[in-house]
Amino acid sequence: MARVQNKTMKKIIITLILVANTVFAIDIHEFKTEQQRLDYQQLTEELRCLVCQNQNIADSDAGLAKDLRNEVAKMVQQDMSQTEITDYLVERYGDFVRYNPPMRADTMALWAMPLLVLFIAGFIVIRTIKKNATSTHTNESDS
Repeated sequence: MARVQNKTMKKIIITLILVANTVFAIDIHEFKTEQQRLDYQQLTEELRCLVCQNQNIADSDAGLAKDLRNEVAKMVQQDMSQTEITDYLVERYGDFVRYNPPMRADTMALWAMPLLVLFIAGFIVIRTIKKNATSTHTNESDS
């Protein structure tokens, strides 16, 4: 009977520890207005985590992402605009911090690379299909 109570108690303690960890992982920021909360939410979803690289800072558990969320919250609470905040972070970390970098000469590679890869892949597929069709046609005429 005591063993059952000990096992139950251990399960309860483990559950409480796990729940406590998830509760403390949530960032809580107080904003004066609903617009500030919406600005914070939009900014954290549009800014890239510099550690994870494929996550925004809203979803990342990295320490740097938490620091960036806190910095963004502080700037929003100081009534800085989304543009001012984004410009500050871009100045500090470069265009990589944005999921949608602006179209400029120095960021052209970021925009052109997917199209270039798609073009090369299409060229390879078409060439392979033609090559296979030609070899199939040659094999049939040899028979």
